[in-house]
Amino acid sequence: MTIRVVVADDQELVRSGFAMILDAQPDIEVVAEAGDGAAAIAAVRRLAPEVALLDIRMPGTDGIEACRAISSETGCRTVMLTTFDSDEYVYEALHAGASGFLLKDVRRDDLVHAVRVVAAGDSLLAPSVARRLIAEYTSRPVSSPLAPSPRLDALTARERETLLHLARGLSNAEIAAALVVSEHTVKTHVGNVLSKLGLRDRIQAVICAYECGVVAPSPEGGAGAGSLAQGRKPPSGKPPVG
Repeated sequence: MTIRVVVADDQELVRSGFAMILDAQPDIEVVAEAGDGAAAIAAVRRLAPEVALLDIRMPGTDGIEACRAISSETGCRTVMLTTFDSDEYVYEALHAGASGFLLKDVRRDDLVHAVRVVAAGDSLLAPSVARRLIAEYTSRPVSSPLAPSPRLDALTARERETLLHLARGLSNAEIAAALVVSEHTVKTHVGNVLSKLGLRDRIQAVICAYECGVVAPSPEGGAGAGSLAQGRKPPSGKPPVG
């Protein structure tokens, strides 16, 4: 299946460069380019692509607002691109519904990999962004943990366990080992968690777990090993993250 992509960036050379890289792939087609968020939203509504690649800072409607509109109104998934390695943009983009977050100095192969991972329904962050996201929630004072949210009442005991392991950054294989079940069963549990809590992907599950009090912040501020993404191994040989 061909992955249809809309690329939005206010800098024409940057935009056309990303479009050229993606369009050169046999399984990816750039169906539109946009110079601002409003044009990106219109293109997604009109063409119904699988992925929108959005620059965060654009004139008029910026990438965050475009992401929010696209995520709430369509089934298109978004990958955010920025030159700003800033917490503020990461959290805003993720809460707006972004499924991926990359810095603009991303390698060509990793950009292509990110689009494929997100199109497959997974999530992906640049490694530095993933570490910072988890650290933000695990650094909360242990003396004032969040109370469990009634929102979690819809989950079974096993689904809560799964959410706990997701929040610690474990992969499906690692969760399967911890729960002594098959990876297929874990995928079912993860799907149920996302569906019942109205979440788009594993990244939002991590945010939800900490905000709803599933995980008490650790004194060390650690989040455990593992990856938040369940995509294919990127060409660079690095495990997917995010």
